[in-house]
Amino acid sequence: MTEETPGFEEKPDVPSGATPDDAEPKSAPEEGAAPAGDGTGTAGLVAQLDQVRTALGERTADLQRLQAEYQNYRRRVERDRIAVKEIAIANLLTELLPVLDDIGRAREHGELVGGFKSVAESLETVAAKMGLQQFGKEGEPFDPTIHEALMHSYAPDVTETTCVAILQPGYRLGERTIRPARVAVAEPQPGAQTVKGADAESADADAAETKESGGPDEG
Repeated sequence: MTEETPGFEEKPDVPSGATPDDAEPKSAPEEGAAPAGDGTGTAGLVAQLDQVRTALGERTADLQRLQAEYQNYRRRVERDRIAVKEIAIANLLTELLPVLDDIGRAREHGELVGGFKSVAESLETVAAKMGLQQFGKEGEPFDPTIHEALMHSYAPDVTETTCVAILQPGYRLGERTIRPARVAVAEPQPGAQTVKGADAESADADAAETKESGGPDEG
């Protein structure tokens, strides 16, 4: 039977080199306690987020401005391209106008026959496809914006300045006038309207006199 040595108590085994405090369990941190500096970190994140949002808004505005400038640039380029094309076509057709005038005179004199007729009609068809339009007719009112008066006369049967003969037809390309129609114009005969007005007044006076006298005497 083993005898116990008085004055000694059994203690848990402690690793060699460890202090007695290591053998005691450490108390757990209190629940709900926030780590130190947590509020400062949240404020910093919010500030960084605001900066990112501001930078994103600025970049978005820059992108929208660049897109608008690019669209305006494309429209200007397209408009300039169309204008250059119209100018080139107008210059080409202007050089062909004397040829078209010769074709018109040959047609009026009955000389547009045979192979010449086929070539002339082909040329007129090509010019029409390119947008060339002929204008100018006898009897239409004179318009100085599209007519050029080469001859002038008076006529009793017109009430305004009128184109009485087309010396050379006019041509336009779209809204652009390439050449005005060269015409002979006639104006109303001087004094014709005055005489007409006097005759009308005389007729009105005779009618009023007849009405006052009770009409013509009956047989």
